[in-house]
Amino acid sequence: MADAIVSFARRPSPSPAGTHPGLLSGSDLAGFRAALETPTRLAYRDFEVFKTGPWGQGPVMLQQLALLSGFDLAALGEGSPELVHVVAECAKLAFADREAFYGDPRVVEVPLGDLLSKAYNDERRRLVGDEASHELRPGTPGGRTPRLPAAVAGGGTAVSAHDTCHLDVADRFGNLVSATPSGGWLQSSPAVPGLGFCLGTRAQMFWLEDGLASSLRPGSRPRTTLSPSLAFRDGRPYMAFGTPGGDQQDQWPLRAFLYHAELGLALQEAVDTASWHVEHAPSSFHPRRARPGELEIETSFPEATLKALERRGHRLVAVPPWSLGRVTAVCRQADGTLRAAADARSGQAYAVGR
Repeated sequence: MADAIVSFARRPSPSPAGTHPGLLSGSDLAGFRAALETPTRLAYRDFEVFKTGPWGQGPVMLQQLALLSGFDLAALGEGSPELVHVVAECAKLAFADREAFYGDPRVVEVPLGDLLSKAYNDERRRLVGDEASHELRPGTPGGRTPRLPAAVAGGGTAVSAHDTCHLDVADRFGNLVSATPSGGWLQSSPAVPGLGFCLGTRAQMFWLEDGLASSLRPGSRPRTTLSPSLAFRDGRPYMAFGTPGGDQQDQWPLRAFLYHAELGLALQEAVDTASWHVEHAPSSFHPRRARPGELEIETSFPEATLKALERRGHRLVAVPPWSLGRVTAVCRQADGTLRAAADARSGQAYAVGR
C-alpha cells in the first residue's frame, strides 16, 4: 500500500515539472504513528471544555470562552445586538492569535499557556469596545512578537462543493465521542489506483511562507480547522458537540454552547437560534481571503438588531434564515437521560436514538 501511495504521489504528469507535486515518501509513511494526546482544556462557569492541541484550531474556542468570561451574556439577552457584538469581537481577537501563533507544537513553540491565561485574556478583553474592529490584532502572549502572513487576499471566500463530516455519540455506559473526520475529498484528491481511496487534502492548510507558526515543514502537521468539542459539567462528562464548516467550526457551535450554558436554552433550542460568524482573519483555505469587519448574519434576526449592529460599524453580509450552521450535539444528564440535537439548516443533520 505504501509503495502504491508513493508511486501515485510522484507519478509522471504532463505538467512542466514532469512529476505530480506530491511530497510524501516511503519513510514518511513508515515513520507515522498514531498518538494519544492530552487535550487542551479550559474551565468556564461550571463547565470544563476540551479541544485539540494547537496543531488544529481547537483552542481558538477556548480563547473565545476565556475572553467572554468577563461579560454577563445572560444579561445581554438572546439575539441582542450587544451579545452578537461582544461574541463577534472576541472571535476576532482569538482568531488573530490563531493566525499568529498556532502550529504543530512538536516542531514550533506555541505559547498555549499564555494564550489561555486569565491575565492575558483580561488584558485582551479591554480591546472589545463599542465599535466593530476592522483590524487583525494578535496579542503578545508572554511578551512574544506576533508573526502574520505578509499578504492576505481581500474579498469573499472561495466557494467549494465539498465539506466536512461531524458526529457526536453518547451511549448508555456514559461514554461521549465527538469526531470531525475530513480531508479525503474526491473533488481535489483522486483515488489512488488499485487502492480505492484518496489521500488526505489537509496539507492545503500549510502556509508556503517561511517563518510562520503554520508554515510547511518536514514532519509537521497542518493547522487544520477540524475541531470536535467535549464538555464536562460539575466535573462529569456532559456534552459532545461540533459542526462541519471550516473556520466556522469554532463559531457556530460556540453560539449554541453559550445559549445552552449561559442562557439556559434546551439543547435543540440553542442549536436553532439565529446564527452569525465573522471571517475577519485569513481563511484557512486557498486563496486565504480575509473580510475585515464583515459579519455574516442570518436575516432571521429582527431588523432593529441588524441596524444596531451596522451602527456599531459591522459590515453586515445578510444571508437567508437557516443558512449558517450544521451543528450537532448530544449530552448526558445527571440522571443518565441522553439528549441530542441536530441543525435543520443543512438538511443532512439528524438526531437519532436507539
